[in-house]
Amino acid sequence: SSQMAAFGYQPHQPPSTPASKEVWKKGGRMFSILLAVHLALLACTLVSSGAFEKIAVHDYAGFFLLSVMMLIVIIWIIFYLLSTSHCPAAIPCKDSHAGPIWLRGGLILFAIFSLVMDVFKIGYYSSFYSCLSAIKIIYPIVQAIFVAVQTYFLWISAKDCVHVHLNVTRCGLMLTLTTNLAVWMSAVTDESVHKAHSKLKKNMTDEIFRWLLKAGMRSSSAEECNCNSQVCQIFKNGYFWLYPFNIEYSLFASAMVYVMWKNVGRFIDHHSHHIHRLFRRTFFVGIVLGLIILVSGLGVLILYEVQVNSSTESSKKSQALTMYYIFNIVCLGLMSLVCIGGSVIYRFDKRDMDRHKNPTRTLDVALLMGAALGQYAISYYSIVAIVASTPRDAISALNLTYALLMIAQHTFQNIFIIEGLHRQPPKEEHKHSSHQKDLYGLTFVNISTVSLRVPDNGSALAPAAEAARPSELVRSLAAPKKMNWRRKFLREISMFLLLSNIILWIMPAFGARPQFDNDTELNFYGDSMWPAIVDICLPFGIFYRMHAVASLLEVYI
Repeated sequence: SSQMAAFGYQPHQPPSTPASKEVWKKGGRMFSILLAVHLALLACTLVSSGAFEKIAVHDYAGFFLLSVMMLIVIIWIIFYLLSTSHCPAAIPCKDSHAGPIWLRGGLILFAIFSLVMDVFKIGYYSSFYSCLSAIKIIYPIVQAIFVAVQTYFLWISAKDCVHVHLNVTRCGLMLTLTTNLAVWMSAVTDESVHKAHSKLKKNMTDEIFRWLLKAGMRSSSAEECNCNSQVCQIFKNGYFWLYPFNIEYSLFASAMVYVMWKNVGRFIDHHSHHIHRLFRRTFFVGIVLGLIILVSGLGVLILYEVQVNSSTESSKKSQALTMYYIFNIVCLGLMSLVCIGGSVIYRFDKRDMDRHKNPTRTLDVALLMGAALGQYAISYYSIVAIVASTPRDAISALNLTYALLMIAQHTFQNIFIIEGLHRQPPKEEHKHSSHQKDLYGLTFVNISTVSLRVPDNGSALAPAAEAARPSELVRSLAAPKKMNWRRKFLREISMFLLLSNIILWIMPAFGARPQFDNDTELNFYGDSMWPAIVDICLPFGIFYRMHAVASLLEVYI
């Protein structure tokens, strides 16, 4: 018992003293939050210091700290899987809303690409291990193990409501959350530094670039080593292309870990469980329009990459920007209109609001609102730069329209999704009133004999049965289908929004970033301030698209 007490073992008990339990629950949460805050600040300091110029903190320190944090998380996950989850009454209930199958499936997809990225990193750093510290090779190995163990842990335990080892579990989950956020920040910083060096190197010779590195310009330590072989270049380009998947993996894992942390010690109200079913009918309009947007966006992405990154002619760059902005203006305009239409349909929806306590829904709303702030910031910075700059050309007008529509689309889509998250799920289509059930029971009976089927113990049904002529029976049988038009429209809208959000995630994640190619913002804010703003805010915008897809799947599909 003393060993169990040392690990914070608190067996599941009936809520006989809710006041004292609530005090200890808040105390355990507060301690785990303080632990996470201090670790996050330390990791943030080391990672960011390694990216700035003339700071004596090297990126080796950040990689060492992240490796230690990941190893501790791996040890705790093994302890949870082998000890905590096997204690008596450890998991008396599960949260059916947490970790839906499409969210866990997306996590596995990003985990696979993250593992491939780690393999490329190991191959790249191993190509010139003699001029690098060993931690540069150890870090991707530890990260690969961390991704594999964490993905398995979240796949089988995302719905758990743990009632033993409460304090250890809360601290372990917060440490896991902090580690994912620190890895995310490290990936964003590394990608930003790489893009800055790539753009600088494109505009100067190799000799000048190496002179700047020796003069004190901050770089990834691998930049100072020679990577002349073709295999080394493949590894280098490959793992930088896979960075967006690793960034999204860290954010997805953080969201799932946070829900688990909120569910520690929670008692589930089983009356609030709902099962959302997949499509039962073919949805035509939403899928067709969404696929048209998706395919068109892929074509625009390919042309944009070819004309902007592979060509030095300013005319082709202007054509690529014009094409990109026109596509996005059309896409964002359609998405805003269908979101407004969905919100109008909700005004005629008779479903009640779901007011049950639900940490998953609370997190969904917070992530939608918080992640949208990143794109809001970029859009407002662009609006200020365009309005204040002179002269103005056609690309500036398109950029201004794009920024305004981006703000409007995020706002209307958040309203539409959040309202759907707070609605009760639709009742089963085969459930009808008792009178309709009686009529269904008479469908295979001779219609002319309906008026003769009157019970002996009352005459209340006689007028209704006498009035049940064939035309009225047909109308009664068709009534449930007529009442489902709202649900059909909402699902059509959701499918269109889902596919549109996917292409709007793919385009910036795979290099189509006009913020770096449009000179208006760069000239207005400078070559250092504007890239920093975009590098900080854009990952939130990319994450917003993926989380919007997950929320649409959860609510409407």
